[in-house]
Amino acid sequence: MSSLICRFSKSLVSKCKAVNLAVTSSVHNLQPARTDLNRLPTKVRQYVESSARVCQPDSIHVCDGSESENVQLINLMKQQGIIEQLPKYDNCWLVRTDPNDVARVESRTVISTKDRRETIPIPKEGVKGQLGNWLSPEDLQNALNERIPGCMKGRTMYVIPYSMGPVGSPLSKIGIELTDSPYVVASMRIMTRMGRDVLETLGQEDFVKCFHSVGAPLPLTKPLVNNWPCNPQQTIISHIPDRNEVFSYGSGYGGNSLLGKKCFALRIGSILAKREGWLAEHMLILGITNRNGVKKYIAAAFPSACGKTNLAMMKPTLPGYKVECVGDDIAWMKFDSEGRLRAINPENGFFGVAPGTSNKTNPIAMQTIAKNTIFTNVAKTSDGGVFWEGLEKETDSNAKITSWLGQEDWTKESGKPAAHPNSRFCTPAKQCPIIDSAWEDPQGVPIDAILFGGRRPKGVPLVYEAFDWKHGVFVGASMRSEATAAAEFKGKVIMHDPFAMRPFFGYNFGHYLSHWLSMEKKPNVKLPRIYHVNWFRRDDKGDFLWPGFGENSRVLDWILRRIEGEDVAQESAIGFLPKPDAFNLKGLEDNINMRELFSVPKDFWLQEVADIRKYFEEQVNDDLPFEVASELEKLEDRVNRL
Repeated sequence: MSSLICRFSKSLVSKCKAVNLAVTSSVHNLQPARTDLNRLPTKVRQYVESSARVCQPDSIHVCDGSESENVQLINLMKQQGIIEQLPKYDNCWLVRTDPNDVARVESRTVISTKDRRETIPIPKEGVKGQLGNWLSPEDLQNALNERIPGCMKGRTMYVIPYSMGPVGSPLSKIGIELTDSPYVVASMRIMTRMGRDVLETLGQEDFVKCFHSVGAPLPLTKPLVNNWPCNPQQTIISHIPDRNEVFSYGSGYGGNSLLGKKCFALRIGSILAKREGWLAEHMLILGITNRNGVKKYIAAAFPSACGKTNLAMMKPTLPGYKVECVGDDIAWMKFDSEGRLRAINPENGFFGVAPGTSNKTNPIAMQTIAKNTIFTNVAKTSDGGVFWEGLEKETDSNAKITSWLGQEDWTKESGKPAAHPNSRFCTPAKQCPIIDSAWEDPQGVPIDAILFGGRRPKGVPLVYEAFDWKHGVFVGASMRSEATAAAEFKGKVIMHDPFAMRPFFGYNFGHYLSHWLSMEKKPNVKLPRIYHVNWFRRDDKGDFLWPGFGENSRVLDWILRRIEGEDVAQESAIGFLPKPDAFNLKGLEDNINMRELFSVPKDFWLQEVADIRKYFEEQVNDDLPFEVASELEKLEDRVNRL
């Protein structure tokens, strides 16, 4: 039982009315669940009961994940004006949120531990830390005391038992989310394995506790925008590692409310991984088979909105090549008894960025989202479909567009985008036409290469290979990319985003680096090779030097050949680059300036070294491992010799 909830219960006994803890038909006409609280595992029942005493819901519904339950939840949201059907597609739905609740809110996302340094490095004096937000247990207690009591009045508490990863897999973990949002339930049903079989697998074992409330008890004190309950002024997303617990309040947006995703799978997950000797990473997983039938699995870390889903669902342009998708966002990886790094996708669906997705950029994704999908903050068309930036050539010119803000007859001249830049689709992974046959293998798939990358318009080659594991860890640690719309940052600013995990570290980044370095010391390990890729380099005119998308199969082809031991690389100051003429360009229509695409400008890289050093000194400070600092010195020495 959560000690935070216990404190609430003890301090608020005089204020809290008794609630009916039987599982009943809710005031919103959901049918009774097939079980009651007394039939829940003891620890789950205690968590539900103690939470309900504090947040005071009108009723409690234990979710079974069934189709009939989902239909009832959709109908409930239709009645509440939260969701509308998209008749052009099969069982697809559109949600528009309050415009103040559209993305992860990093400034309000905290980790609470007794020791600040356990959570974040101590930055250089006078410098604001950028590697997470720490809050003392006392301050978090006060913040939650101001928010949680009575927060579910007038609403139903939904109890969501879910598994991150295939149910019963040795790599999987189980969570229980309590929420007052039917949107969260419907989305978690897509994004996780959810239902009674999870409770049966859990038994009397421990689980990750995830509490979520939109922060809008009934009766409302102010009108809703788009019928979307939220409380942006009071939003907080908090994590308590000592108890494997998450409290999220005030936001209904996916990254803040689908607590199995970033909160559990990455922040709490990275802490569990450190304790237990594995890796929880912001990575896609794909399988690629070459024309000779040789198949390898690759994991890749890119910041949000930098092409993870496009790569995971790539349609190769190289004849005879095939890409199959295991996952597009998160990877849990652990070395097996034979020293192979094996990975599972802990999620059950795709929560992808919509703008930019099209039949040109990602035809597989477009096929995947054509049914059973929840769209959030996209535009709609008068013929019952969806629209976002990138679909201009695929939308009937006679169809009228209503923007995500409700502006009818939207045009490009309207001055605002049709869809929010962080608008999303939430769709089942099993619908993906190229889903890998082993995507639910409980043992995971063997990883042969790890890719890091981001949006780097200048100076960074299309692909290079790290010299060894330590250098690869440095490459991940020094990742930089243009900021994306997935969080509240504005403008195209180059930001440091180590391992594409900057918003998701569950503990001190310096200690995280040490954990990665420690993988090399495990007995008999077969370490994957590490690469850096950059699809986004531009020329002096601002045009992309590389066509990207399906042509990225040519990059993966070179990586596969390296894994197979072919002599197709040459040493450079920053790593191994493709040898001249080693890159397969056959059939490529565009005239590629390979010299510029793979150039390593000395002035640029000297500045890169200076920027990385400044970042390490200011942000990681005394917690930077010696091995990583040493790799930076080696890079500077090599660049100086250019």
